[in-house]
Amino acid sequence: MSLKWVDVQEIAIQLSEAHSDVDPRTISFPRLRKLAMELPDFDDHPDRCGEKVLEAIQAHWIEEAD
Repeated sequence: MSLKWVDVQEIAIQLSEAHSDVDPRTISFPRLRKLAMELPDFDDHPDRCGEKVLEAIQAHWIEEAD
């Protein structure tokens, strides 16, 4: 399964599992974008990601962390 930017919930789940030491409440958007693109299943163009996508990923990641 390849991850695209639209898969915000699955990206958040995988980030939560891979980076349990990272606080999703304080992560910067550039770092969040970088970590998402480094996921093994991620396969999408970097330019397809905007602030709203990163906000959605961050919100889901916060839910996962709680």
